[in-house]
Amino acid sequence: MFGSIFGFAILKPLSKALPDRFGGGYFGPKENVCCQSAATAAGSLGLLFTSGFPAAYQLGLLGADPSADFGRLITFTLCCAYVGIFFTMPLRRLYILKLKLTFPSSVATAYTIRSLHVGRDAAANARKKTWALVTSFALAISWRVTSEYAPGIMWDWHWSWWFYRAGWEWIICAESWGWVWEWTPAFIGCGLLVPMNSSASFVGGAVLAWAILGPALVATGRAFGEPMSPLYPGYIDYADMDLADPVHRPSPEYWMIWPGCMLLLTSSVAEIAANYKTIATAFAVLLEPAVAQVRALTNAGGDKAAHYKKEDGFYDPVPLEEQTPWWMWCGGLVLSSVLTMLVMKYQFDQNPGITLLSIIFAFIFSLVGAECVGRVSVNPVTTLGNFSQLIFGGISKGSALSPQRNELNNGLTGMITLAAAEQCSDMLGDLKATHLLGASPRVQLYAQCFGALVSIFLSTAMYVVFSKAYPCINTLSSSTCEFAVPDVKSWRAVSIAVSDSSLPIPTSSGIVALAFMGIVLASTFAKYRWVPAEKHHWVPNWNAVGIAFVLGPTNTYPVAMMFGSVIAFVWKRRWPRAWFLLGYAIAAGMIAGEGLGGIVNAALEIGKVSGNLYGTAVGCPMNEYCG
Repeated sequence: MFGSIFGFAILKPLSKALPDRFGGGYFGPKENVCCQSAATAAGSLGLLFTSGFPAAYQLGLLGADPSADFGRLITFTLCCAYVGIFFTMPLRRLYILKLKLTFPSSVATAYTIRSLHVGRDAAANARKKTWALVTSFALAISWRVTSEYAPGIMWDWHWSWWFYRAGWEWIICAESWGWVWEWTPAFIGCGLLVPMNSSASFVGGAVLAWAILGPALVATGRAFGEPMSPLYPGYIDYADMDLADPVHRPSPEYWMIWPGCMLLLTSSVAEIAANYKTIATAFAVLLEPAVAQVRALTNAGGDKAAHYKKEDGFYDPVPLEEQTPWWMWCGGLVLSSVLTMLVMKYQFDQNPGITLLSIIFAFIFSLVGAECVGRVSVNPVTTLGNFSQLIFGGISKGSALSPQRNELNNGLTGMITLAAAEQCSDMLGDLKATHLLGASPRVQLYAQCFGALVSIFLSTAMYVVFSKAYPCINTLSSSTCEFAVPDVKSWRAVSIAVSDSSLPIPTSSGIVALAFMGIVLASTFAKYRWVPAEKHHWVPNWNAVGIAFVLGPTNTYPVAMMFGSVIAFVWKRRWPRAWFLLGYAIAAGMIAGEGLGGIVNAALEIGKVSGNLYGTAVGCPMNEYCG
């Protein structure tokens, strides 16, 4: 979204001011989507530096500091940049043309781009859409910025804390379990776009995890919380990931990781298995030109090319010359995989076979990430990376490596999974916007490759700079830090746990995870075996349920998304014409406005005029600023 709006603001005037030979000329929606695709790729790799790498430095697994490891950080980031991009291309036909996943943020982006290019002589409806977009965008960005100065009043409503302070003491449990109302335009906007099934499953998973299972675990002594403060009895932290004994004294958040991961993995694999013919056809279509050439060379009927019609679900409106040829993504995938194995061998001393296996698992987990983003616009990449750590931690223990080497190896392979899943889902999102705007998928591949190249150097350099300015990011010596980086806690905890001599999964958590696996497999089988296609929306979306589990006791997102879906449901029923005229535009403005509001807030923080310094803590728990 940032790339689409900033790209328009910068490149549209330049396209008119510059002559053709210096980049001037026509700049329309297709050019705009290319710009935002490059921006998406440039932003994807930053997650490496807010999770795995700080955890590795905190555990003493790399050099003295990031500046001393700059070369290794660059080469590792280079490997992570391209594997996910190239194996995404064959998935386009499955997720976008066949399954037609929503990709809410991508729909909003495509709509934003289309609205940005409406001229002054456009039709009245187009002008109404543009004004709706601009108005919702302005309101969302203003709300996001001003709410930083009164977060407990304007942004998060800690309603149970208010009742607790009024004397209703037991209600504080709702605050402890994350049941807070948040006025987030982005997730309310996502709720306007996603199907009711996804939102209902998302909030249903939150209720199951953090209103039923979590309290039951604590009541029966299978999970444990820590008091937030002796001054406020009953206010408990259930999200601790820095655990001395994660197997016997897990926090509820740690306990939920494993059932959540099993839900995500099993759901995606079951959907893929149920659509195996679809996948086989997708790859057949992609490889058909190569097969035809081989047949021609062997005189085995080279002219008998397969023809796929609209009813096959694979009719592609994109002209052949704008599609990505098989040799391009196959060649890129082979080269990036070989490069990754070489870098991991000679710079991190990891067995090439293990690296190749990690790439295969990265592809599998990327399917999970793509499903999640396509359905509810949330990508649990950190949890997917943690799950990969578990797998390769066990493999490393079988190789009799030292605990420290095991921690490094499982951390690096987990980061490969994280980066690949993020790049894959981002690329599919871009391809969804591309599909909606009728642009070229091949051009998006080029844009992603160039955007990732910029990010390799820029994100690494920014990490080095921030590490020098704020050393607490990479150390455990300071109890307070300007940056919370919550994913680092998770990464560090799992790195230590999987290096232990025993399986780092609480027994009860493992049993529940296996039970969920059986439920998901049976549900998916019944869905495709006996439930008519038009009734599939009545079957729970297990990906959304799994996301609610792994998000931790933070239920603001599913509740806000459900709120948006209810508004959309009523709006479509009562005023359908108004919905189709304005609904997507308003949702797009809300999502973009909150995102850009976050950038403004970051600038205010750097300028020392942020809400953190000048805001009020009124309405916040324990009277501490909660922005």
